[in-house]
Amino acid sequence: MGEVRGKQLVSTLEADGRLTVELRDEVLAAPTGSEILIKIEAAPINPSDLGLLFGPADVANADYSDGRIVAQMPEPAIRAMAGRHGEAMPVGNEGAGTVIAAGEAPEAQALLGKRVTAIPGGMYATHRLVKAGDVLELPAGTTAAQGASAFVNPLTSLSFVEAMRMEGHTGLVHTAAASNLGQMLVKICQADGVPLVNIVRSPEQVAILKGIGAEHVIDSSAESFADDLIAALRATGATMAFDAIGGGRLGSQILGAMEQVANSGAAYSRYGSNSAKKLYIYGALDLSPTILNRNFGFSWDVSGFLLFPFLQKAGLEVAGRLRQRVRDELTTTFASHYKAEVTLEQALTRDAVLEYNARRTGEKYLITPHG
Repeated sequence: MGEVRGKQLVSTLEADGRLTVELRDEVLAAPTGSEILIKIEAAPINPSDLGLLFGPADVANADYSDGRIVAQMPEPAIRAMAGRHGEAMPVGNEGAGTVIAAGEAPEAQALLGKRVTAIPGGMYATHRLVKAGDVLELPAGTTAAQGASAFVNPLTSLSFVEAMRMEGHTGLVHTAAASNLGQMLVKICQADGVPLVNIVRSPEQVAILKGIGAEHVIDSSAESFADDLIAALRATGATMAFDAIGGGRLGSQILGAMEQVANSGAAYSRYGSNSAKKLYIYGALDLSPTILNRNFGFSWDVSGFLLFPFLQKAGLEVAGRLRQRVRDELTTTFASHYKAEVTLEQALTRDAVLEYNARRTGEKYLITPHG
């Protein structure tokens, strides 16, 4: 097979704050060596993708045309993203598709005609040229939709439990817990015997998690939230939290409740309890400042969490073990659910953008480049 003509979705931010998201024509050379050419069949829109795709740009008042969006980025974001000014950045962390051409290397030839999943970036495209060693062959009979989200959410949810064990904690708290990732974490913790506190934002989301067997599910919109949180922490002993929301006071509330539980019945200390409390912020569903009300003593830590730096730190053995578990349980524990499917062109329409960029829990979109 010779060169292939395709389309690629890119996001470009100019120094004046104009953000252009558009489909561009591209020509992909025939693969050589260990390279393979994937015809992309499905790619999910994850929150991490939205950060690069639009960030905090004003998409509600953007200019929409066929295959192109022009929006204005707020001034603080323009300054913060100075490093990407003028650079057309391909979007789409992960996805799945069929290998339609391969280089001469045996590892590439072995994948010819196979359906694979990969996370090389730039997957919002019709085709992608990657190294054979950078993909995971999907089990026979797996659809592209089933394999499209095989990396970000599954490995992140597994990494939460791995981090908990590595840092000496014995229970977890998770926010925005009715998400695809949150439902995976419920199943993992059930299978592994890990106590888990799930924080959601509505009675409907409580019902979703209770429906898959979650034991401790609390609604942050309920008047009893503070008491419910303390009761769940007391029951589970959870001292590590993973927060997908980021902004606002919820993270502080969790740390404060952990401290209250730790101090129950203990002698007074002006330095607080000796219980180590950890809050990892791994998402930004709320882009407002993170507010910490220092009512949780001095034995605490707040940090950001990113999947690939964690896997690099954990080492090859851990990363390989987690990837194998994902492959083994791809259609069970790690099954993803999508609100809707859109083509590349449809993904750039106003109605679709306002829907998937709202980042509502449990409402993930899937891009199917070829319809």
